[in-house]
Amino acid sequence: MPHPGPDPRFTECLATSVAGAFVGDGYPPFAALADWAALESALAAFLYQPKETK
Repeated sequence: MPHPGPDPRFTECLATSVAGAFVGDGYPPFAALADWAALESALAAFLYQPKETK
């Protein structure tokens, strides 16, 4: 979907829920801040089309 700019639905809770689903399926827990940043980046890339830059 088009990138809406700031999206109030895209919260830390969303990333925590997705991480919890991964851990529940047997993946290792997210420990490092880099893991959380990578997850949030992947979620944004999955959910939104890239913002157009001019």
